[in-house]
Amino acid sequence: MTMHTAVGWHVELEFREEDDLHTRAAALVRLPDGTEVRAHGRASRHQVDANQPRVGEEIAGARALNELAMQLLSKAHDEIDAESGRTSHPIHV
Repeated sequence: MTMHTAVGWHVELEFREEDDLHTRAAALVRLPDGTEVRAHGRASRHQVDANQPRVGEEIAGARALNELAMQLLSKAHDEIDAESGRTSHPIHV
């Protein structure tokens, strides 16, 4: 019988409204080995658009999480390269 071990990552997202037009997001993931990876995202609202802070958070948050994903892919490929002694070729998502 195969035993499965659950592994979890702690992810945090924080938002800051700079004014009525700009939202910033900061993303942080803590990996089980203690490594922390951080990324940022930003959203801007056009002056004629309705003020919808939640939408700004969604856009800024998505951009921060996308950057976090790219950093994790790069980190994984660096680890593959270090272990294998060859250059891996990441697939861009």
